Amino acid sequence: MRLRNRRISAALLVIGTMAAASACSDPTAGKDAAGNVTITVALAANPQMKTAEGLISDFEQKNPGIKVKFTTLPENDLRPAVTKDVATKAGQYDVTMIGSYEVPIWAKNGWIVPLDDYVAKDTAWDSGDVLQPIKDIVSADGKLYGAPFYGSSSFLFYRKDLAKKAGVTIPEQPTWEQVAEAAAKMDDKQAGVSGICLRGLPGWGQNLAPLTTVINTFGGRWFDEKWQPQLTSPETTKAVQFYVDLLREHGQPDAAKDGWEGCLQQITQGKTAMWYDDTVFAGSVLQQATPEIKDNVGFALAPVEKTEASGWLWSWGLGITQSSKNKDAAWKFVSWATSKDYIKLAGTKAGWDSIPPGSRASTYTIPDYQHAAKSYADLTLKSINAAKPKQPTVQPVPYTGVQYVQIPEFTDIGDYVSQQIAGAISGTQTVPQALRKSQTYTESAVKKAGYLK
Repeated sequence: MRLRNRRISAALLVIGTMAAASACSDPTAGKDAAGNVTITVALAANPQMKTAEGLISDFEQKNPGIKVKFTTLPENDLRPAVTKDVATKAGQYDVTMIGSYEVPIWAKNGWIVPLDDYVAKDTAWDSGDVLQPIKDIVSADGKLYGAPFYGSSSFLFYRKDLAKKAGVTIPEQPTWEQVAEAAAKMDDKQAGVSGICLRGLPGWGQNLAPLTTVINTFGGRWFDEKWQPQLTSPETTKAVQFYVDLLREHGQPDAAKDGWEGCLQQITQGKTAMWYDDTVFAGSVLQQATPEIKDNVGFALAPVEKTEASGWLWSWGLGITQSSKNKDAAWKFVSWATSKDYIKLAGTKAGWDSIPPGSRASTYTIPDYQHAAKSYADLTLKSINAAKPKQPTVQPVPYTGVQYVQIPEFTDIGDYVSQQIAGAISGTQTVPQALRKSQTYTESAVKKAGYLK
């Protein structure tokens, strides 16, 4: 998840619901003189998506007459570009990566088509094999709108050799206090190794993703049951102060500039002892790290305080746009890229650390994957199954979502709040100052939207 242009957030509210089109394509639309169809697929520039792009010849060989053109963009750029396209029915993209946050919003607006009819006819796709928590978050009103490409939660990466050297033991499910103590002991500024790396980069899907899980487990929440913002509550203040202090005292240098990309680089290059982030990056860490580092990477469940679990829940799915003129061809690509056979293909051709994990139960029964991912596969599944998007924190909430709030306005609210948090991380303001500004802004936004009376 990444920073989204606020004007795009406004588009989500202004354009409103669009009438749903038929799930079937015009058989003559979009074909060239030779009868070939080209579909355009918008992807986020994440490692697993790049693997799919590199394996597309397999799809085109199996589906003669269909060519695939990829538009691969950083998540910051993907969201506004695709949102503008689907909202205006421009038809530039036939298939788009869509996050679990967007699914119910785009479905309500009629921007993507329900996939149930395609799934029912495509028995080889095997809907029953998709992990239920992941299927749920890419569905709306009981209908599937995003075929899960991968599913994920969050957990802790750590260097076992550095922990041993510092006399630190990381349990399978540490508390945040234990993590902070370990970060202090493993912090080695002379050697250029930070105690921990955390996202500091502004964005509702950047620093707010891990920070919100910390707020949750400390007992804080975004809103109470009447939609009154709770950003200055004692629990939220304590959580944010903890996160900021941990980064400022034992985090990577210039932390406010780093998102997941920066922390991935930090841990694979041996510049940090721990990293709390998405489970999907486990394979990337082991694939990109030097042999010495790879052999010493350990994993633990998301740290907790007051809750039993605190890992987030996310899925990148593939959706078919209502404006596509080639919906049937688009489904063939979606089916291929999210199938059991594709996972086996990616593992065989690109390496088992390159597959899209967390979407299918069958992935975790493949012997080669079990061997390659033995250090993190079980923790990934455990994290996904433990996430509670309907009750993410200690107190009741009126929203769903673990690391985000499932309302259209959250992109704008989250981006603003994340900027204030980044300011606290960089030292340009205090945490109380950042949260007071955030409280005021959020209260105004939910009043304007009609949530708060």
